[in-house]
Amino acid sequence: MPGMVRSSFTSAPAIETDRLTLRAHRVDDFGEVAAMWADPDVVRYIGGKPVSVEDAWARLLRYAGHWALLRFGYWAVREKSSGRFAGEVGFAEGKRELEPSFAGAPEIGWALAPWAWGKGFATEAVRSVIDWGTAQLNPARTVCMIHPENAASVRVAQKCGYREFARTTYKGGPTLLFER
Repeated sequence: MPGMVRSSFTSAPAIETDRLTLRAHRVDDFGEVAAMWADPDVVRYIGGKPVSVEDAWARLLRYAGHWALLRFGYWAVREKSSGRFAGEVGFAEGKRELEPSFAGAPEIGWALAPWAWGKGFATEAVRSVIDWGTAQLNPARTVCMIHPENAASVRVAQKCGYREFARTTYKGGPTLLFER
Protein backbone atom coordinates (compact mmCIF):
# COMPACT_ATOMS: atom_id res chain seq x y z
CA MET A 1 0.00 0.00 0.00
CA PRO A 2 1.49 3.36 -0.96
CA GLY A 3 2.96 5.54 1.74
CA MET A 4 3.48 2.75 4.24
CA VAL A 5 6.64 1.17 5.51
CA ARG A 6 6.24 -2.58 5.39
CA SER A 7 6.68 -4.37 8.69
CA SER A 8 8.57 -7.64 8.86
CA PHE A 9 5.65 -9.54 10.37
CA THR A 10 4.14 -12.55 8.61
CA SER A 11 2.01 -13.46 11.63
CA ALA A 12 0.36 -11.21 14.19
CA PRO A 13 2.81 -10.26 16.93
CA ALA A 14 1.54 -10.64 20.48
CA ILE A 15 0.32 -7.45 22.16
CA GLU A 16 -0.60 -7.19 25.81
CA THR A 17 -2.69 -4.48 27.43
CA ASP A 18 -3.69 -4.18 31.06
CA ARG A 19 -6.58 -6.64 30.66
CA LEU A 20 -6.19 -8.21 27.23
CA THR A 21 -3.89 -10.35 25.16
CA LEU A 22 -3.94 -9.90 21.39
CA ARG A 23 -2.32 -12.67 19.38
CA ALA A 24 -2.40 -14.41 16.01
CA HIS A 25 -5.46 -16.50 15.30
CA ARG A 26 -4.97 -20.25 15.52
CA VAL A 27 -6.96 -23.11 14.06
CA ASP A 28 -8.17 -23.97 17.55
CA ASP A 29 -9.82 -20.51 17.76
CA PHE A 30 -12.21 -21.52 15.02
CA GLY A 31 -15.08 -22.68 17.23
CA GLU A 32 -15.10 -19.41 19.16
CA VAL A 33 -14.71 -17.32 16.00
CA ALA A 34 -17.59 -19.18 14.32
CA ALA A 35 -19.80 -18.85 17.39
CA MET A 36 -19.20 -15.11 17.66
CA TRP A 37 -19.92 -14.45 13.98
CA ALA A 38 -23.05 -16.64 14.10
CA ASP A 39 -24.52 -14.50 16.89
CA PRO A 40 -27.27 -12.20 15.51
CA ASP A 41 -26.39 -9.51 18.07
CA VAL A 42 -22.76 -9.42 16.89
CA VAL A 43 -23.64 -9.06 13.21
CA ARG A 44 -26.61 -6.71 13.65
CA TYR A 45 -24.53 -3.81 12.26
CA ILE A 46 -21.92 -5.88 10.41
CA GLY A 47 -23.73 -7.34 7.45
CA GLY A 48 -26.94 -7.97 9.36
CA LYS A 49 -26.96 -11.78 8.96
CA PRO A 50 -25.28 -14.47 11.03
CA VAL A 51 -22.18 -15.86 9.33
CA SER A 52 -22.21 -19.51 8.26
CA VAL A 53 -19.57 -21.96 9.48
CA GLU A 54 -18.10 -21.98 5.95
CA ASP A 55 -17.85 -18.18 5.86
CA ALA A 56 -16.40 -18.07 9.38
CA TRP A 57 -13.70 -20.49 8.22
CA ALA A 58 -12.97 -18.25 5.21
CA ARG A 59 -12.74 -15.29 7.59
CA LEU A 60 -10.16 -17.11 9.74
CA LEU A 61 -8.11 -17.95 6.65
CA ARG A 62 -8.39 -14.34 5.45
CA TYR A 63 -6.84 -13.17 8.73
CA ALA A 64 -3.80 -15.39 8.16
CA GLY A 65 -3.64 -14.28 4.53
CA HIS A 66 -3.53 -10.61 5.47
CA TRP A 67 -0.50 -11.22 7.68
CA ALA A 68 1.25 -13.44 5.12
CA LEU A 69 0.72 -11.11 2.16
CA LEU A 70 0.34 -7.61 3.61
CA ARG A 71 2.14 -7.94 6.96
CA PHE A 72 -0.79 -6.56 8.91
CA GLY A 73 -4.14 -8.00 9.83
CA TYR A 74 -6.38 -9.03 12.70
CA TRP A 75 -5.65 -10.31 16.17
CA ALA A 76 -7.64 -12.70 18.33
CA VAL A 77 -8.43 -10.88 21.58
CA ARG A 78 -8.54 -12.74 24.88
CA GLU A 79 -9.21 -11.55 28.39
CA LYS A 80 -6.01 -12.04 30.40
CA SER A 81 -7.63 -13.03 33.68
CA SER A 82 -9.80 -15.81 32.23
CA GLY A 83 -8.23 -16.60 28.84
CA ARG A 84 -11.72 -16.26 27.38
CA PHE A 85 -12.09 -15.31 23.70
CA ALA A 86 -13.32 -11.69 23.68
CA GLY A 87 -13.28 -10.94 19.95
CA GLU A 88 -11.11 -9.64 17.13
CA VAL A 89 -9.47 -6.37 16.19
CA GLY A 90 -7.05 -5.33 13.47
CA PHE A 91 -6.31 -3.75 10.14
CA ALA A 92 -7.48 -4.99 6.75
CA GLU A 93 -7.38 -4.10 3.08
CA GLY A 94 -10.85 -4.91 1.79
CA LYS A 95 -10.68 -3.43 -1.72
CA ARG A 96 -14.13 -2.05 -0.94
CA GLU A 97 -16.22 -0.66 -3.75
CA LEU A 98 -17.62 2.52 -2.27
CA GLU A 99 -17.48 6.28 -2.68
CA PRO A 100 -15.60 8.06 -1.42
CA SER A 101 -12.85 5.52 -1.78
CA PHE A 102 -10.31 5.09 0.99
CA ALA A 103 -8.07 2.77 -1.03
CA GLY A 104 -4.55 2.63 0.30
CA ALA A 105 -5.48 3.41 3.89
CA PRO A 106 -5.50 0.53 6.39
CA GLU A 107 -9.05 -0.09 7.61
CA ILE A 108 -9.31 -0.83 11.32
CA GLY A 109 -12.15 -2.98 12.53
CA TRP A 110 -13.30 -4.70 15.67
CA ALA A 111 -15.95 -7.13 16.84
CA LEU A 112 -16.45 -8.46 20.33
CA ALA A 113 -18.41 -11.34 21.77
CA PRO A 114 -21.50 -10.09 23.63
CA TRP A 115 -20.14 -11.14 27.04
CA ALA A 116 -17.26 -8.64 26.48
CA TRP A 117 -19.45 -5.63 25.63
CA GLY A 118 -19.57 -2.61 27.92
CA LYS A 119 -16.26 -3.35 29.66
CA GLY A 120 -14.03 -0.98 27.67
CA PHE A 121 -12.30 -3.92 25.94
CA ALA A 122 -12.93 -2.56 22.43
CA THR A 123 -11.36 0.82 23.22
CA GLU A 124 -8.41 -0.85 24.97
CA ALA A 125 -7.80 -3.25 22.07
CA VAL A 126 -8.29 -0.63 19.33
CA ARG A 127 -5.87 1.78 21.02
CA SER A 128 -3.22 -0.93 21.26
CA VAL A 129 -3.64 -1.81 17.58
CA ILE A 130 -3.46 1.87 16.58
CA ASP A 131 -0.21 2.17 18.54
CA TRP A 132 1.18 -0.92 16.79
CA GLY A 133 0.06 0.37 13.38
CA THR A 134 1.59 3.78 13.95
CA ALA A 135 4.93 2.23 14.90
CA GLN A 136 5.02 -0.51 12.27
CA LEU A 137 3.08 0.77 9.26
CA ASN A 138 3.48 4.53 9.52
CA PRO A 139 0.28 5.12 7.53
CA ALA A 140 -0.70 8.63 6.50
CA ARG A 141 -4.16 7.76 7.84
CA THR A 142 -6.30 4.86 8.93
CA VAL A 143 -10.04 4.54 8.41
CA CYS A 144 -13.03 2.63 9.69
CA MET A 145 -16.60 2.02 8.55
CA ILE A 146 -19.46 1.97 11.04
CA HIS A 147 -23.21 1.54 10.65
CA PRO A 148 -24.84 4.80 11.82
CA GLU A 149 -27.00 2.98 14.39
CA ASN A 150 -23.98 1.31 16.02
CA ALA A 151 -23.59 3.93 18.76
CA ALA A 152 -21.15 1.81 20.78
CA SER A 153 -18.69 1.49 17.88
CA VAL A 154 -19.05 5.18 17.02
CA ARG A 155 -18.05 5.97 20.63
CA VAL A 156 -15.05 3.62 20.43
CA ALA A 157 -13.91 5.25 17.19
CA GLN A 158 -14.25 8.74 18.64
CA LYS A 159 -12.43 7.81 21.87
CA CYS A 160 -9.59 6.48 19.71
CA GLY A 161 -9.24 9.70 17.72
CA TYR A 162 -11.36 8.90 14.65
CA ARG A 163 -13.53 11.60 13.13
CA GLU A 164 -16.33 11.20 10.62
CA PHE A 165 -15.37 12.28 7.10
CA ALA A 166 -18.23 10.94 4.98
CA ARG A 167 -21.65 9.34 4.94
CA THR A 168 -22.19 6.84 2.19
CA THR A 169 -23.89 3.58 1.25
CA TYR A 170 -22.17 0.21 1.35
CA LYS A 171 -23.89 -2.95 0.08
CA GLY A 172 -27.22 -1.15 0.13
CA GLY A 173 -26.99 0.13 3.70
CA PRO A 174 -26.04 3.44 5.29
CA THR A 175 -22.42 3.72 6.39
CA LEU A 176 -20.35 6.28 8.25
CA LEU A 177 -16.69 6.63 7.30
CA PHE A 178 -14.16 7.73 9.90
CA GLU A 179 -10.47 8.63 9.60
CA ARG A 180 -7.57 9.23 11.93
